[in-house]
Amino acid sequence: MIGFHGLNNSYMFEDEQIGTYRPKIEEIINRTPKDHKDEDQEDSDAVSLKGRIVTNLIGHITNDLAIGKKIKSGELRKRLKEPKWKVPDCFYTEDIDMGDFTMKLLGSKENPNTERVILQLHGGGYMGAVRNAYYVFAGLYNEVSEGCCVLTPDYRVAPEHPYPAALLDAVASYKWLLDNGWFGSQIILAGDSAGGGLAMCLTMYLRDHKMPMPAGIVAMSPWTDLTASGESYETNYEKDPLFGNTKDSLIYVNDYPGENDRMDPYISPLFGSFKGFPPMLIQAGSIEMLLSDSVDAAAKARSQGVKVRLSVYEGMFHVFQMGYLNIPESKRAWCEIKKFLQIVKEEE
Repeated sequence: MIGFHGLNNSYMFEDEQIGTYRPKIEEIINRTPKDHKDEDQEDSDAVSLKGRIVTNLIGHITNDLAIGKKIKSGELRKRLKEPKWKVPDCFYTEDIDMGDFTMKLLGSKENPNTERVILQLHGGGYMGAVRNAYYVFAGLYNEVSEGCCVLTPDYRVAPEHPYPAALLDAVASYKWLLDNGWFGSQIILAGDSAGGGLAMCLTMYLRDHKMPMPAGIVAMSPWTDLTASGESYETNYEKDPLFGNTKDSLIYVNDYPGENDRMDPYISPLFGSFKGFPPMLIQAGSIEMLLSDSVDAAAKARSQGVKVRLSVYEGMFHVFQMGYLNIPESKRAWCEIKKFLQIVKEEE
């Protein structure tokens, strides 16, 4: 069972001008139906009480409050100020200067697992830098992988650094692992949202340039289609609590592609070939606008001979795994990641 407790290092809505937002939880609970199963239910088709509350809370913040537009556009993420991440006692970290960007390597102080390493590519719509939440992710990845080191690059982002900056930094991070003694077969790529799409772009680049391929990919709500052409962009338009009900969000207005074609596979991997890819675990929420990005990518990869597990979590929002261990769906997703990593190891 997952037991990592470094969760207080994340500050989701803290800004020098806005302060810390604390909603009236009673208002959110009152929106939640009473006829609900216990949160630890076995029925994966039902939404937990906590999951529903968190979903409603996100919708309240993004749709009803003044900061909502800044969250959807990515402006708040760009201005987010956080204290330095406090490293839990069970971990050590190493800061690595790559010239154009920096990276942080997290590892276990005791009984480290040296068989694998995880390269985590953070989300943020190619517009937000790394934040403390992803170091919490790194701790969780370390635990579900039974002690593997996790490398998290703070890759360059738009608008200052449009494509191909993020991809080049991802390639440089991967090369750093190779140069430091890791084989491709020992590397797991992991990413959420833009980071999930970037993990697929990186894999395409590695294959196309005949470089060692990774052992597997974990993609949480991957952004694979920057043209926003999937069916769910319409069907979930009013359901998505994070990006819904507007076309002024960063999924429509984004500087990352620059003057380049948004259908370029190194920008939108959905339009590329997945042939030769390692096994992939793709997780998504059923009400997110980017659902099609996961469903269509999984279907295409399967048709090209790739082993893919696609898990769509009912009633969940974009990157719901950011709930860490606080909501049953997120906890179940992290347990699924642990199982996937075990399967990949066993099938070597």
